[in-house]
Amino acid sequence: MANKVKEIWKSGKAVVNAWLAIPSGFSAEMIAQCGFDSVTVDMQHGVQDYLSMVQCFQAMDKHPVTPMVRVPWNEPGIIGKVLDGGAYGVICPMVNTPQEARNLVSYSKYPPQGVRSNGPIRAGMYGTAGSYQKTANADTILLPMMETKTAVENMEAILDVEGIDGVYIGPSDLGFSYGLEPKLDRTEPEILAIYEKIIKECGKRGLNPGIHCSGAEGAARAINMGFKLVTLSNEVGLMTTYAKMQVNATRKESGGKA
Repeated sequence: MANKVKEIWKSGKAVVNAWLAIPSGFSAEMIAQCGFDSVTVDMQHGVQDYLSMVQCFQAMDKHPVTPMVRVPWNEPGIIGKVLDGGAYGVICPMVNTPQEARNLVSYSKYPPQGVRSNGPIRAGMYGTAGSYQKTANADTILLPMMETKTAVENMEAILDVEGIDGVYIGPSDLGFSYGLEPKLDRTEPEILAIYEKIIKECGKRGLNPGIHCSGAEGAARAINMGFKLVTLSNEVGLMTTYAKMQVNATRKESGGKA
């Protein structure tokens, strides 16, 4: 099961990732045709559940995007279940210690690397009978989220955990943890210094740092900083931003008649 995200990373380029909060296969199908490299179903803060995740994956299946999931928490039941359902990658929130990162790896990998239970009910379709298990450990992506002061303090120890492919920055929670306003595209010098260190330490280890952005401007800036996966808001943000722009333009250009 070739993983497009890993192929892009090997080429030296950055991955442009979509984010799905709406539990709709139709929305997923539309987003999958927009040129993204990967699409992540958000089961933490989105209104997705497991069944809607599967429906989103089914809707995206004919399009060249890598299906990923942000799980609601770092626990073995849901991590194994999203992988069985067809996730090629897992983004896991609030990983603050190296032990929590090791737990994520253990929950996500088949023995002997981990303790994932065998039963890839949908993921098995990615290979021939019995072949999925032979490559799943190497092919699936694990990105623990680094989004607290505690995680930053444990940065190097977390990045040293074997089995992760990088980290994913949650700028809102990270800023919140440092007493700042929760927002996405951060400009505070102290936060930018953390980003620079994360990118540097990931580079030393051949890992891929990712980050959540609010749109193209912030995503391009993040790529130029050295981030290897950028998320362009979510489909809710993309939809409402464009809708507001169109409404405002209509009112302005109608000369006050609307």
